Amino acid sequence: MNTYFINRPNLDRLARSLSKTYKVYVPVKSGEDRYYKKIGDEGLDDAVIGEIRPVQSIKSFFFPARTKVSDYFSEQIPEKKPRPVAIIGAKSCDLASLKVMDYVYMQDSFKDPFYIARRKEGLIISSDCTTYGESCFCVALGIMPYPTEDFDINLSEVGTGYVVEIGSDKGEKIIRDCSKLFQSADLYTEKKDEARKKLKKELEEHVKKSNIPSKDSIQARFRKKFDSELWDETVKTCVECGACNMICPACHCFILKDQKADKGFQRLRLWDSCLLMSFARVAGNANPRKLLAQRLRNRFDKKFNFFPDVIGKFGCTGCGRCTEACPGKIDIREVLSKL
Repeated sequence: MNTYFINRPNLDRLARSLSKTYKVYVPVKSGEDRYYKKIGDEGLDDAVIGEIRPVQSIKSFFFPARTKVSDYFSEQIPEKKPRPVAIIGAKSCDLASLKVMDYVYMQDSFKDPFYIARRKEGLIISSDCTTYGESCFCVALGIMPYPTEDFDINLSEVGTGYVVEIGSDKGEKIIRDCSKLFQSADLYTEKKDEARKKLKKELEEHVKKSNIPSKDSIQARFRKKFDSELWDETVKTCVECGACNMICPACHCFILKDQKADKGFQRLRLWDSCLLMSFARVAGNANPRKLLAQRLRNRFDKKFNFFPDVIGKFGCTGCGRCTEACPGKIDIREVLSKL
């Protein structure tokens, strides 16, 4: 894999250049949280390229929470095609979720044109984590705190700049077109490797405290606990808000809704949550998962049983966002440890 080095001022110049073609988003910090912001005239002045993943996952760029899928009974001229999105600073846990999203929306039996267009036209410039959050446990699931695949370009923070790795033809073209912004990485690759090794070791020690089973045993342990009282116990504090689904980078379920527009009607696709009573309800008010414990178990079933079977990957990336978002204080690591 070809590597280069880019300093912070030149990265800013690269971002400004990309903004001519893309809507460029970077993580910025507010208090202790990070969230994505579209760059403006200030460029990367307040961007946080390293640290940990933002609260918002990159799912929302490729699979927005609200998408208009069609108009009907309307003579309105179709909207202009939006500019593609470039994300700078995406983390490894979010990249891992793309394996799930791509399977769901790009497989042969069902291809979503909206998702496919955003994925193919978008640009991902990922970055290594330089620290970890209290709820992070990616390494327990075999995901490193630094990207190894599914990026166009990756940035590893070293000193006053970043070691740059190319992950796709698209990324290689950008570096070739802006070659004056890059230099040799020979003096920096060893420091990059040392920083990665150090953080991985620290995160592994942090995760040990949660007593999560080895990743190779999680699926079998889940199956053994499928009919246990674990789910009834865990769900006691669940308020059925769906926050865990909405904030998860790999949750992908949606519902279609028709509503009146200014002229005519439109059909919307909205994120849905398997924790909600209405999720599995069908005509005649029948519901195969009437109990909240059944719906909670279904969420774990999908992540730790279904997806390992169909794609050989967990439907969870260890980002810990669901633990932070849950008002009922349900910690996914504690549930896994009880397996």
